[in-house]
Order: sequence, then structure tokens, then C-alpha cells
Amino acid sequence: MFGRLKRDIEAVFERDPAAKNKLEVILCYPGLHAIILHRLAHFLYKKGLVLIPRLISQFSRFLTGIEIHPGAQIGEGLFIDHGMGVVIGETTEIGDNVTLYQGVTLGGTGKEKGKRHPTVGNNVVIGSGAKVLGPIEIGDYAKIGAGSVVLRSVPAGSTVVGIPGRVVLYRGKRVNSVDLNHTDLPDPVAEMFKKLQGQIDDLRIMLEKNQSKGERQNDHKAI
Repeated sequence: MFGRLKRDIEAVFERDPAAKNKLEVILCYPGLHAIILHRLAHFLYKKGLVLIPRLISQFSRFLTGIEIHPGAQIGEGLFIDHGMGVVIGETTEIGDNVTLYQGVTLGGTGKEKGKRHPTVGNNVVIGSGAKVLGPIEIGDYAKIGAGSVVLRSVPAGSTVVGIPGRVVLYRGKRVNSVDLNHTDLPDPVAEMFKKLQGQIDDLRIMLEKNQSKGERQNDHKAI
């Protein structure tokens, strides 16, 4: 358990340039607090206890704004950046070196029993406000853009954006122009509005030309 704690602290330094020293990370990072409390709750949950792990989970939610069900399985090096509003469901499985930004939901889609939450591979990045729902798989090294809603499995090495989420990069091949920087992923909705605006501008120009042509014809008739 202490080995995992050490790896969780190291993950903060690797992925957050604002982290200055270990004491600051231990005292001031709610994402780390949530992970530590979850490790304890999950240990007790695996022992067959129910109430105490849930109480720990609720205390963690109150303290950090991050809700992790005690049943969720989390690997080493998880980094929850800021973390407010993050929700991780009971049957979620998270691999090693995963990064979650604030507002991420790893949730279910119904009231069915059994496996109903996502399985997230290693080295995955999930952007702010993204919703990954259902018993789907997110492959290793995948990236989920901020605000995306993902309802289908994502291949390893893919980048997904939009509502519903769609793959814009797969195994190094660009399906659409994309920058892998978390803050610079394309916005399909914005692109659609841009195309619509272009079509509206074309129609306006066409109408102005027709109007000018009509005015000239009227002038000739008047003469």
C-alpha cells in the first residue's frame, strides 16, 4: 500500500507543473486525498465489509468533492487534477498512470447488475467534464477530449472528441486534424457551426448578386 502511495505522489509531480514539493502535494491535493481514502475503503470492501467502506467514501466525497465507490479497482499512478465533481462507479476498472480532469464521470447507463461501468486501460487521459458511460473499454494510451460523451469502446491509441464521442485519431493516423494537447482537441460542434456560417455567407452573397441584377434590369426597363 505504501508503494502505491509513493507512486501516486510521483504521478502528481510528473503531470502537474504547479507541484513544488512532497509536503505541498500531501497536504493540498484533494485528488491524492481521495485516492488514499479509496485505497483504504477498497481494502475493507474486499474483506467483505460494506458500511465502513461506504462511510469512508462519503467522507472522502465531503472532503474532496470526488466520489469513488469502494468497489472500483484503481491501478498505480492515478492523477486526478483538481478533481471537483469526479465520479467513479462501483465496477469501474482503471489501469496504471491514468489522468482524470475535473468533472469526469466513469458511470453506468442503467440499473442492471454486474459489470456496468467502464474499464480504462493504462496511460489514458480523460479531459474535463467528459462522461464515459457503460461497460465499455477505453484502450491503452487513449485520449478523451473535454466535454465528450463516450458510449462505445475506444481502441488503444485513439483520440475521441464530441457528443457522442467519435474517434479523430487512430494508431497515429489522423482521421481529422487534431493536436494531441489536452487543451487543443478539435470541437466537432464548433466545426459544424463554422460550416453552416460559411453556407449562410454564400447564400447572402448570392442573394445580393441576384438583387443587384434585378435592380439593373429594372433600370433598363425604366429607360
